[in-house]
Amino acid sequence: MSNNSTKKWGMFIFAVVWLSLFGGAVLFYTKYWKPRSERIAAEQAAKEKEDIFAATSSKKRYKHEPKFNYDLFSGYAPLRSNTFLEIAGSYDIGPEYKDDGADSTERLQDLASGKANMSVFTIGALQKALYNHGDLPVTIVDIIDETKGADAMIGSKLIFKNLDALNDPNLRIVCMKDTPSETLARVVMSQFKLTKVSESNFDFVDSPEAVFEAWKNTSLNEKAVFIMWEPYVSRALQNENYRSIIDTSKFRGYIVDVVVANREYLVKNEQVVLNYVKSYRETLFKRRNDMEKLVMDDASKIGDPLTPEQAEQLVKGIWWKNTQEVYGHFGFTSGHGLQHIEEMIRNITDVLVKTGAIPKDPTNGQPNLIYYDGIIKRLHESNWHPGFGHEQIRREKTLLALTDTEWDSLIPVGTWKIENLTFRRGTSSLSRRSYGKLNDLAEKLNTWPQYYLIVEGKATKNGDVEANKQIASDRAQSAVDYLISKGIDKNRIRARVGQLGNSTSVEFILGEQSY
Repeated sequence: MSNNSTKKWGMFIFAVVWLSLFGGAVLFYTKYWKPRSERIAAEQAAKEKEDIFAATSSKKRYKHEPKFNYDLFSGYAPLRSNTFLEIAGSYDIGPEYKDDGADSTERLQDLASGKANMSVFTIGALQKALYNHGDLPVTIVDIIDETKGADAMIGSKLIFKNLDALNDPNLRIVCMKDTPSETLARVVMSQFKLTKVSESNFDFVDSPEAVFEAWKNTSLNEKAVFIMWEPYVSRALQNENYRSIIDTSKFRGYIVDVVVANREYLVKNEQVVLNYVKSYRETLFKRRNDMEKLVMDDASKIGDPLTPEQAEQLVKGIWWKNTQEVYGHFGFTSGHGLQHIEEMIRNITDVLVKTGAIPKDPTNGQPNLIYYDGIIKRLHESNWHPGFGHEQIRREKTLLALTDTEWDSLIPVGTWKIENLTFRRGTSSLSRRSYGKLNDLAEKLNTWPQYYLIVEGKATKNGDVEANKQIASDRAQSAVDYLISKGIDKNRIRARVGQLGNSTSVEFILGEQSY
């Protein structure tokens, strides 16, 4: 090879090497050095901006900002009040609220994912949401209130003389899904003899305003009922052609609002949750004598003002649970007749399963899995009270003894759902199986304290009529005697003989006095 060729070949290799080095340098600069320099510059700029903000800003007002989901139900007005926010602030808590429009599915999903830390639920809506979710990511830590008349089933006076009149396959039940309205309907379906009413009778709408609008646009002669809450109940009842067929003042323990917490959040922040509960309890105590003003201020704030009369009616229909009552509901005090929270959970779960709202109990018969008594226990053990003064434990009104004339003039409310009792052939002796049915009935009657009970023995018209009437009377009395032995007040229960029919049986009819 000539020198000239060798020289050219060397120059070529030299060029390739330098081009490779140059390309590598360019690549290094564009892919590494320049992005790194830009990132460092951006970080320095951000740091400088952060330093400027820090130098010209103040510290956060609250150390703890739990995310809390709720809706605009008036029962939650104390949680939204300035009083609550001020007291919570004294515990270094500034809650971040989200109105989810009473969507219990969204509410539970937010809690499970950590988008929310705490929330409110009715026990019924919680059980439905937990079943559908397939897990138990939250636990109850406090009881807020119980609806005692703020929710009612409204229907035409012309059609609905009592609850038995609901027993029609064409009945339309207009209400909001997963709310106390739905729960009220299911409580009635589960406990009264409404064999023709089922899931298909529900007509769910998406807001309380929509229920009210449906009521306004429905004929007086249509077989439809509308389940509303205050102030819509009072507004509807201004029309004298409608009546409250039943409201939540007549039973207890079924429509109860509770505070729940995400389990992981509770474990890591139990003191924050405890102080949140204390803030709520202190708010109720401080405002206990002016709740009408509190709910009126709240209604104005959310853009749905109340008249003083509406506010008064609403406050009558909600029992906000004071601290002494909560101690009782969680089982830390006794002798007051308050239901244990576990009993409440069992009862409402039974209603949901029997009416087809859920196919099974999400706790598999272990209601203790979805409430945590540690917060209330700590308060009770430290003899904590929300303020200076007395808190009274409210009791259900006691039914008075009636005269024979008053018993005869009771207005029938509805026929209780219970399987036929069985007796030893030709006698009034209850069978062993009948004792179990009456035990269940006694427990249910304790949740319906505002009604009298007529135990009606039905006699067959075949054979000796007088003898048949006597056995019917004796069988009804046997049921009465057993229920009294199980704790049912003798002043609210009586046996009687009904009309002659084709068979012998015993029926249970709730009744109330005419006022």
